[in-house]
Amino acid sequence: MEGTPKQPSNLSLLLQSLLQEARQLPEQGKVADYIPALAAVAPEQTAIAVATLDGELHTAGDASQCFSIQSVSKIYGLVLAMNRLGDDVWQRVHMEPSGQPFNSIVQLEWEHGIPRNPFINAGAIVVADMLVSHYSASKAALLNFIRKLAGTEQIWADNIVYQSEKEHGNRNAALAYLMKSFGNIEAEVPQVLDHYFYQCSVEMSCEQLARSLVFLANRGQDPWTEQMICSRRDAHRVNAILSTSGMYDQSGEFAFTVGLPAKSGVGGGIAAIVPNYGVIAAWSPRLNSFGNSCRAMFMVTRLAEQLGLSVY
Repeated sequence: MEGTPKQPSNLSLLLQSLLQEARQLPEQGKVADYIPALAAVAPEQTAIAVATLDGELHTAGDASQCFSIQSVSKIYGLVLAMNRLGDDVWQRVHMEPSGQPFNSIVQLEWEHGIPRNPFINAGAIVVADMLVSHYSASKAALLNFIRKLAGTEQIWADNIVYQSEKEHGNRNAALAYLMKSFGNIEAEVPQVLDHYFYQCSVEMSCEQLARSLVFLANRGQDPWTEQMICSRRDAHRVNAILSTSGMYDQSGEFAFTVGLPAKSGVGGGIAAIVPNYGVIAAWSPRLNSFGNSCRAMFMVTRLAEQLGLSVY
């Protein structure tokens, strides 16, 4: 990491100021509407939280409001699978940027059912298959893991979003059956998809999201509890793939302008890992054309600039 992050005299005040700037931006983007339950979310909500390695949590805006984390959940699934399967994970999913839409079928066909990385939909579905195949109750295992990381039992999957995902999941089903035809899905496809849709339906607040991922900023160890969540090598690997592939087709631009490993979801959330410092979680439902939250991107970018947080 280049230098040490600047320590603002009052981080909470700085976050409040960034939040006000974000709220005053010209209205842009639109709420995800391909899942009706997501389309119903109030679009003006905006939040940011920073969890630091020394155990502090700073917030502004709607930081305790829960929202559908969607693709941010792919981080938890991947870490759980890496802990259970070790290097075998990488026999079935690669670690390269895709350069294609996150739900591309064409690329999967070309590459014989091996997804480019675990953060595109096909890759996350393979990871879901690993969890379904290695846990007797994979959904409960995932939810318990997230609760442990966030330090609270008050985290659930939203049943309305979950049912909505299942009803509108035909493209994900197509990806799963294509991979099954190549022998890269072991369990039954409906069971794998059920886990995947459930995972995407988990609701968390920015406070919980920031708190739950601090282990990735601390070489795999949760600094708040001193528990090892994953190995140092696996934390490095997760952050590396987040840097190249975590922000959909905007990952290169995000690395170029912000310089932090990060994951976004179409629920409007973004979690950015700042090694040796902490985690920034930001949320606002309106998305740009890449599927990333307009206001959350703005706040994370500005905070990284002002505090000199880039890892490059």
